[in-house]
Amino acid sequence: MVQPVPQTQAELRLRNLSRVLHLLADDGPLSRAEVAARTGLTRAAISSLVDELLRAGLVVESSRDRSGSVGRPGTALEPADRGPCGIGAEIGVDQLAVCAMDLRGGVRLRLDSPMTAGDTRPGRVLAALAELLEELVGRCEGLGLRPAGVTVAVPGLVARDSTTVVRAPNLGWEGVDPAPLLPTGHGPLRVENEANLGAVAERAASPAGTGRDLLYVSAGIGIGAAVLVDGELLRGARGFAGELGHVPVAPDGPPCRCGSTGCAETLAGEEAVLRAAGTDPGEGPRAPLLEAVRARCEGGDERALAAVERAGRALGVALSAAVNLLDPAEVVIGGPLARLGHRLLPALEHEVGLRTAVAGHDRPAPPLRLSRLGPDGPLLGAARTAVRGVLDDPGRARDT
Repeated sequence: MVQPVPQTQAELRLRNLSRVLHLLADDGPLSRAEVAARTGLTRAAISSLVDELLRAGLVVESSRDRSGSVGRPGTALEPADRGPCGIGAEIGVDQLAVCAMDLRGGVRLRLDSPMTAGDTRPGRVLAALAELLEELVGRCEGLGLRPAGVTVAVPGLVARDSTTVVRAPNLGWEGVDPAPLLPTGHGPLRVENEANLGAVAERAASPAGTGRDLLYVSAGIGIGAAVLVDGELLRGARGFAGELGHVPVAPDGPPCRCGSTGCAETLAGEEAVLRAAGTDPGEGPRAPLLEAVRARCEGGDERALAAVERAGRALGVALSAAVNLLDPAEVVIGGPLARLGHRLLPALEHEVGLRTAVAGHDRPAPPLRLSRLGPDGPLLGAARTAVRGVLDDPGRARDT
């Protein structure tokens, strides 16, 4: 993303403070000399910037071991593990989760709460989330952390540059704005599609130099997707890009919550997999049920194996359309269905390889892999997005 050119010396200084803090968060610990070399700024400028970050409590300095060397040990800089932190929250169909992440990217505290079976009314869900957030913030104080922003992951469409959930079919929400029902005073509040946040977390968890161009799939009760292009989210004109679960794969197939028929999630979503495997999804947590299906697959149960293969084929058909359109460097499968692991991948790989235009020509279809973060991607991405607000604007974070 192209950054605006600073107009004043104060803006330039804030930009440079952000550059240093981002560098230390991504690659620290680093010495002052290393920071100067990587940023291209003078050592004098770096010394001044670092001193300001130290005074603000955003950076700490520690001794660097120089075993075997002569002279005073060097010092290393890294983001503080106390002070400002990012708060992530996730609204799922069957549970709520919140966590606190420090400026180093470490999750310091996490709380989970099951949802009341079948009751996803906005007022009830958001009241429960508000209570969970307040409990988390209270516990953060004991760790020397203070919230500097909250990001909420939701399984639905979020209007661009707003906090309004336009539609979340699996929650039964339309036109819901969580902001008025959530606690204030904990920094800026963002509401974001859970697949987008899963992609953000996946990029952060990828080895250096990778993860900047990928198609991330969050497969659960619904199936969402997010696209990273050169490290930035492809959002679409209204912010609705990535509704992979509502790509039709069997036009005469089962009815979908969205009002259409034969959408990918009707054949490849959690409920579809469980029912095809002979398991009643019920209205409680589905993670144990998916684990049971996985275990049955490992034991050679034919019905479970057929259910997972059918889901893989249906999701593969939808994915092949996205791969042909977007040409990602890799495809990452996250969300609850990632629990089915390598039992799901063969059918996916077969369909994508069969249907993508590049297969067998100048290069193969992009590699498919399971998320490094499993079903936790959206929650971690939410917390990381809140942390990024601090890294982007250290001046504001200093004043929280």
